[in-house]
Amino acid sequence: MNKFKKSDFIFVISGKFKGKSGNIISVLKNRNLLIVEGINIVKKHVKPNPKINLEGGIVEKELPLHLSNVSLYNDVVKKVGRVKFIGYKNNKVRFFKINDLLVS
Repeated sequence: MNKFKKSDFIFVISGKFKGKSGNIISVLKNRNLLIVEGINIVKKHVKPNPKINLEGGIVEKELPLHLSNVSLYNDVVKKVGRVKFIGYKNNKVRFFKINDLLVS
């Protein structure tokens, strides 16, 4: 089960963008990658295509980050932590975990 969901607020804990944070735009589950808003932005040169009304030029887009480089950030506690799933009434409930402290 994937611990990150779309629109979660994350904090980058390692790599080139360490210390930055943002919201998740999409999750690529099969490749263990996340696309985060405002992080890992690159410039891509695009050719014009009149068949689909696409103008040419330089376009900025976000590239994916690996799951191991990010951690979930909780606004209530204002800390970075992990996610834990606990079974509750035939459902799995997602909890935020900081050093044995559970926050829903």
